[in-house]
Amino acid sequence: MNTEKTWFALEITVDAKASEAVEFALNELDALGTEINNLGVKQSENLTVIGYFNELPDSAKIEAELNEALRIYGLAPETIRQTDQRVIENVDWLFEWKKHWKPTVTEKFIIAPTWETIENTDKIVVRIEPSMAFGTGTHETTRLCLKAIEENYESAMSFLDVGTGTGILAIAAAKSQVPSLKAQVSKPESESYALIVGYDTDFDSITIAGENAETNEVGDEIEFRVGSISEKDARYDFVCANITVDVIVPILPLLIEKSKRVLMLSGILKEQENIIVSELKNFDVKNPKIEFLGEWISVLIVK
Repeated sequence: MNTEKTWFALEITVDAKASEAVEFALNELDALGTEINNLGVKQSENLTVIGYFNELPDSAKIEAELNEALRIYGLAPETIRQTDQRVIENVDWLFEWKKHWKPTVTEKFIIAPTWETIENTDKIVVRIEPSMAFGTGTHETTRLCLKAIEENYESAMSFLDVGTGTGILAIAAAKSQVPSLKAQVSKPESESYALIVGYDTDFDSITIAGENAETNEVGDEIEFRVGSISEKDARYDFVCANITVDVIVPILPLLIEKSKRVLMLSGILKEQENIIVSELKNFDVKNPKIEFLGEWISVLIVK
């Protein structure tokens, strides 16, 4: 293993109100991680959004993604003040990134980094070490999914997480299980089943998700798989797909088929609402429950 690997940082100075849009653009550029240096910065001041990469995308692609993000968020081009690039060591960006990541608190959960101390809480604490995989619990789409789990997941439900990332949602479901009720769990309709399954097409994400499950002492209760949902999969009580609309639409028939009771879709921008609602009508799904958070939506179907 090469411990001397070099990484690249794309640093974008922006008007504070454009930080979320720029972070979205960096994720669309497949950044390994992002960071917003907003400590001590007033809302009226500029701040820096940083994306970390194995290799920097070419300038034309960067410009295109930034322009598209600004368009989606309804912001003017001048909200981006300056773009810089620099070469860094792996340890440097991980350290800097971790400094700024704080716990995400929801109605029933606290999603916290492994190094953060959490005391005196009745909430379910999910410990996450993201490393190189997407998912810290802070993103709006993750919080929308956690809300759906809080309101709709029951202890006796099987759970399928499509696009698991760091495993947050699968782990949250596992830790929501009431120990005395685990024996009553509704098993997926398959001879070879796992109560809770998380899929991701990225091998590194699956490795990290498994490590996070072990950290949360639910490693034996979740099976993480490289790949995506297919016809051979069992049917699950609760299916969650927190991916993107362009990935959801092609597999929507499978997601509907494999969900017995609840289907949760997220990773969808507000402006894409008509796309997903129209697709659902093709399967006679009408009036799904739609929640909004920031520029994102979730779509909940309860059967």
